[in-house]
Amino acid sequence: MRPRARRPEPGVRAPDFTLPDQDGKPTRLSALRGRRVVLYFYPEADTPGCTTQACGVRDRAADYRTVDAIVLGVSPDPPPKLRAFADRYRLPFTLLGDEDHSVAERYGVWVKRLIPRRGYTGIERSTFLIGADGWIEHVFREVDPADHDELVLGALVPPRLNAKGRLREP
Repeated sequence: MRPRARRPEPGVRAPDFTLPDQDGKPTRLSALRGRRVVLYFYPEADTPGCTTQACGVRDRAADYRTVDAIVLGVSPDPPPKLRAFADRYRLPFTLLGDEDHSVAERYGVWVKRLIPRRGYTGIERSTFLIGADGWIEHVFREVDPADHDELVLGALVPPRLNAKGRLREP
């Protein structure tokens, strides 16, 4: 394993990368400038937590479109596994394969995980909200799959304020 990269935080330019999508086509982060990007890292396609998270994004796809955000899910899976995952759950967003985990390392999410009686190295479930200018706006680490969309959409949608600057009731 390479030396651990410094974790990018809000206020720095998002590390650029090119990864294959679920169809093997290259996707370059910098080509998406001008739109906000939700870049979420998950450990493995078609596992319970990852499926919960992906289906949550699917179910809130209209909300992501409303705020003009592009969602990219990144895992160490190969494109054919990502295609099967996307088809099985009808996922309407791009999944990217980081098989050598080089992008996960650059984002500081390829970490040593501890499980009782053993450890392994893998992806820490994390999400980076990247502004239209390519700079990181928010970072959500060790995200609970069930809470993911509320956290991210809450950061994407500015709070509604009344004329006195107080939060409006929904």
